[in-house]
Amino acid sequence: MYRISARQILLIAFSSAFLAASVVFFFDRYGSRLLEPSGSASLSENPPPGITNPAIATDEQNNIEVYKAISPGVVFITSTTFSNDIWDAGERSGTGSGFIIDAQGHILTNYHVIDGAQKLMVSFGGDTVYPATRVGEDPDTDLAVIKVDAPRDLLTIVPFGDSDNLVVGQKVLAIGNPFGFARTLTTGVISGLQRPIRAQNNRQIEGAIQTDASINPGNSGGPLLDSSGRMIGINSQILSPRGAGSVGVGFAVPANIAKRIVPQLIKNGAVVRPKLGIVPFNVANLQMRLPVAEGVGIYQVSPNSSASAAGLRGLSQTADGDVQLGDIITNIDGERVSNGDDLYRILDKHQFNDVVQVEVFRDNRRVKIPVRLLPDRRGVFRR
Repeated sequence: MYRISARQILLIAFSSAFLAASVVFFFDRYGSRLLEPSGSASLSENPPPGITNPAIATDEQNNIEVYKAISPGVVFITSTTFSNDIWDAGERSGTGSGFIIDAQGHILTNYHVIDGAQKLMVSFGGDTVYPATRVGEDPDTDLAVIKVDAPRDLLTIVPFGDSDNLVVGQKVLAIGNPFGFARTLTTGVISGLQRPIRAQNNRQIEGAIQTDASINPGNSGGPLLDSSGRMIGINSQILSPRGAGSVGVGFAVPANIAKRIVPQLIKNGAVVRPKLGIVPFNVANLQMRLPVAEGVGIYQVSPNSSASAAGLRGLSQTADGDVQLGDIITNIDGERVSNGDDLYRILDKHQFNDVVQVEVFRDNRRVKIPVRLLPDRRGVFRR
């Protein structure tokens, strides 16, 4: 039996406190919409017309044709928040980009473009603007869907591409609204793949696309396109040391993540992911001697959760008043779990009712436990 001191318990508790607070927040906000995803939105993958085979077109011709075919589907989003604070009253506006994904007027953008907005307006160019409504949000992947009621002839659909088969050096084009300059085209190449980036809530987004196509504030939410005019990523972040503008290192959320997320956002307003139902802590982050050097420890197991049904253990108290360490997850289905990012990444690849083999360190030995993944009805983002 591995026992820990009261001081160690406090260290574990503090390391888990931010997660517990996040669970309460997101449950309050999304709890009423916890529905298992079914069905799917119709996302076009048909190549846009009017683009010559890139293999036989000049680079200039390709740039012109892709821009002509896709730019009408890229919109300018203005988000406004209002404050009644006597010390900071008034309204604040922010701008970003988005693009049309279906004939119903759904627009895909970044979550951070609309986060906190009380009013959303969309422009297709010119002076006419249209009000937009929030449809669904996923802070974990920094994606959101809004909807605009605009004339059908304005709804140029941007088709989805396949982000799993990209190669470094491949040409890409970005269209967005940097610094308010509507429908700006920049070009470049894929500079790197599988880059881990962080959403605003500090959740790691796996497999981001790195590009040297110029991306600046206002480009967020716009499409990153291949030379056939298909959207392969959603431009989301730039590396900007010491407040500089674009330095040629931009990142886009892969299109294939959006393919999984968008249908749920349209149907349910949020993403309902398979979960273990635990309050975790990273073993490596604690300044204490534990029986393993890395892994995800279980601070607490939620009642009626996947973890509870499988018999996973959190901290417990012995009959003589000592506190016993709970399970430490080190492996799931043969994939090493070093920290919470690994846990999130592995679980996010699974569906409800999948059975995963969870290897834990328990009672000074490694044990494999089958766990059937269920949605946690108490909070969308509990892991």
